[in-house]
Amino acid sequence: MSTAGRPVTIHPLHGIPEITAGDHLGEVLRDALAHAGLTLEDGDVLAVSSKIVSKAHDLREPDDGRAESVLRHSRRIVAERRAPSGTTRVVEALAGPVMAGAGIDGSNTGPDGRLLVLPHDPDLAARQLYADLLTAYGQPLPRIGIVVTDTAGRPWRAGQTDFALGACAVAVLDDLRGSTDVDGRPLAVTSRAVADEIAAAADLVKGKASGVPAALVRGLPEGTVTGPGAAGARALVRTGAGDWFGLGAAEAVRSALGVAPGTPAADSVGVASVAPEEYADRLARAVRLARHGEQPATVRETPHGLVVEAADPFVAGRVCARLEVALASEGLGGTAVARAAAPAVSEGRTGSPAD
Repeated sequence: MSTAGRPVTIHPLHGIPEITAGDHLGEVLRDALAHAGLTLEDGDVLAVSSKIVSKAHDLREPDDGRAESVLRHSRRIVAERRAPSGTTRVVEALAGPVMAGAGIDGSNTGPDGRLLVLPHDPDLAARQLYADLLTAYGQPLPRIGIVVTDTAGRPWRAGQTDFALGACAVAVLDDLRGSTDVDGRPLAVTSRAVADEIAAAADLVKGKASGVPAALVRGLPEGTVTGPGAAGARALVRTGAGDWFGLGAAEAVRSALGVAPGTPAADSVGVASVAPEEYADRLARAVRLARHGEQPATVRETPHGLVVEAADPFVAGRVCARLEVALASEGLGGTAVARAAAPAVSEGRTGSPAD
């Protein structure tokens, strides 16, 4: 892909009406381009919000249980936290990316109040939009690309940004490995997520608040637009051995102790809050996690740390080891843990702070 510097321009497409089920998005975009005085040219990319794609395809569900909808549209749960509105989950969505709430949207969804869900195959949705444009124009198109965009947060950065949920006829990744930088040093790991950069740039002129769901991006480097058979945005999703962050830090520890996120066991043990919590609440949750699936044991708090007691010394030892790990999941890893010198409770006895 050529990186010769030239101006890139981003044109918002105003005047797009409220989209309803069955609307022909190709015709809608054709009319919006004409209204803006724009004619498609070779190398152009249309960045289109997934929201209007979902509306046109009638991908809606009743708002009668957001948590259940999230689970239905998820492959797996990565992390979860309690919030005032319920449990918020970061998941690997059926649509492909890892994102909060499986991308289910309750804002700007139209008058019926139902939730919008993402297409399960966003690349196919992008190809269908390309085909709709062919139909709308009734003639061969210039060499253009489509990026279907959505919004998500990022693990190491505050705030949200748009990214490529689906793509058609766009080189989604510019793999620079094997080339050299301006100083002649070899590039070993650099791959530019071009489709994500297009989506984020386009969002500067569209977005939720402005009511502009699409933009034309022009002046991109030669080779950005390829052909409809190119790999889509799903190629950008890390899976398998390439996914270093398959679970949140706390969820990885809890899963190792038999309490996977999104399960009844997780609800029983308790889920951490997005807000700061009292030490006693975090400690009690760690104790419940340590005792999950084990024979009865009691954990006592003493001036010197935590003491684990059980009728069977082996059980006490197991709970001790599990408790040290559970405390780390709550950020309490410096707490001392010891087994009682001798059995001091009968089976079935419970005590603070786990009660």
